[in-house]
Amino acid sequence: MLRKINWESQIGRRMRLRDLYVFSTVARLGSMAKAAQELGVSQPAVSEVIADLEHALGVRLLDSKRQGVEATQYGTALERRSLAAFDELRQSIRDMEFLADPSVGELRIGCPESISAAILQPIVEQFAEQYPRVVLDVDNVNTLSFAQKLRERSLDLVLARGGWPLEDPHLVADFNVETLFDDELLVVVGRQSRWARRRKIDIAELRDERWILTGGDRWNYQVIAKAFQLRGVEMPKISMKTISVHLRANMAATGRFITTFPRSVLVLYADRFALKPLPVDLPDPTWPIKIATLRNRTLSPVVERFIECVRAIAKSRAGRKSTWA
Repeated sequence: MLRKINWESQIGRRMRLRDLYVFSTVARLGSMAKAAQELGVSQPAVSEVIADLEHALGVRLLDSKRQGVEATQYGTALERRSLAAFDELRQSIRDMEFLADPSVGELRIGCPESISAAILQPIVEQFAEQYPRVVLDVDNVNTLSFAQKLRERSLDLVLARGGWPLEDPHLVADFNVETLFDDELLVVVGRQSRWARRRKIDIAELRDERWILTGGDRWNYQVIAKAFQLRGVEMPKISMKTISVHLRANMAATGRFITTFPRSVLVLYADRFALKPLPVDLPDPTWPIKIATLRNRTLSPVVERFIECVRAIAKSRAGRKSTWA
């Protein structure tokens, strides 16, 4: 059991940031030898730092295993808080740089391709005009990995579409999630398609067509599956499954395939790829766009300015189905 620790006498005067950094490096790499190599010090020096930390805290932080070490429950707790502490220090440096020159900085954004291919473009254009020297690092993450990257603080914010995992209450507890505006899912074909001239189409008529969709675990696939189910028709055989916006657009442009796009994507790509939405009624096609940040994390001024820009653009375009770009 962890004994009561007197911060001032046992920790405050004895624990150094360097010690925490060494420990965090060992925990991350799972090896004292690898940590020593990365830090440019000897392995005995690393071992001594870990031993001093364990002595000061009165608990074991690392357990030996066959090919290295792994953090104990106490070590995991220390590593998690150390990560937050180092992140706050990095943020303070970024704050000072921004205060010294508000036109510079760096922003790390995570979003799926369907957002970076359309919605992100006007946001970046406006933000870059105001802050031309801020570097925007955009990572096309999928919805399964963004949560971990936010927690690791390798991303400042995420722009994503509603649905799982953003509706998962366990994630909501970790993140601040805000709905920006509602997008809409559309069934799309190339303008050469025989369906492009129809004014009204029952989705059951498209049962034997060649469909290109995303995987079955994604919301847009599920909307199409539900639409066929409600008509009492089996789901069509899928010709291709891909999340690639460009691949779906190019294939649909031939006129031989049917796919789906959010309205925001189609607005940008309709003329470029000669695409057209079909007049098909879908069950609940509304697809909210959300922004997520890590809760209880201090946002840098650059991140705050970007979020303000996102909100302003989303507000100006909310409810406008004819255009996003």
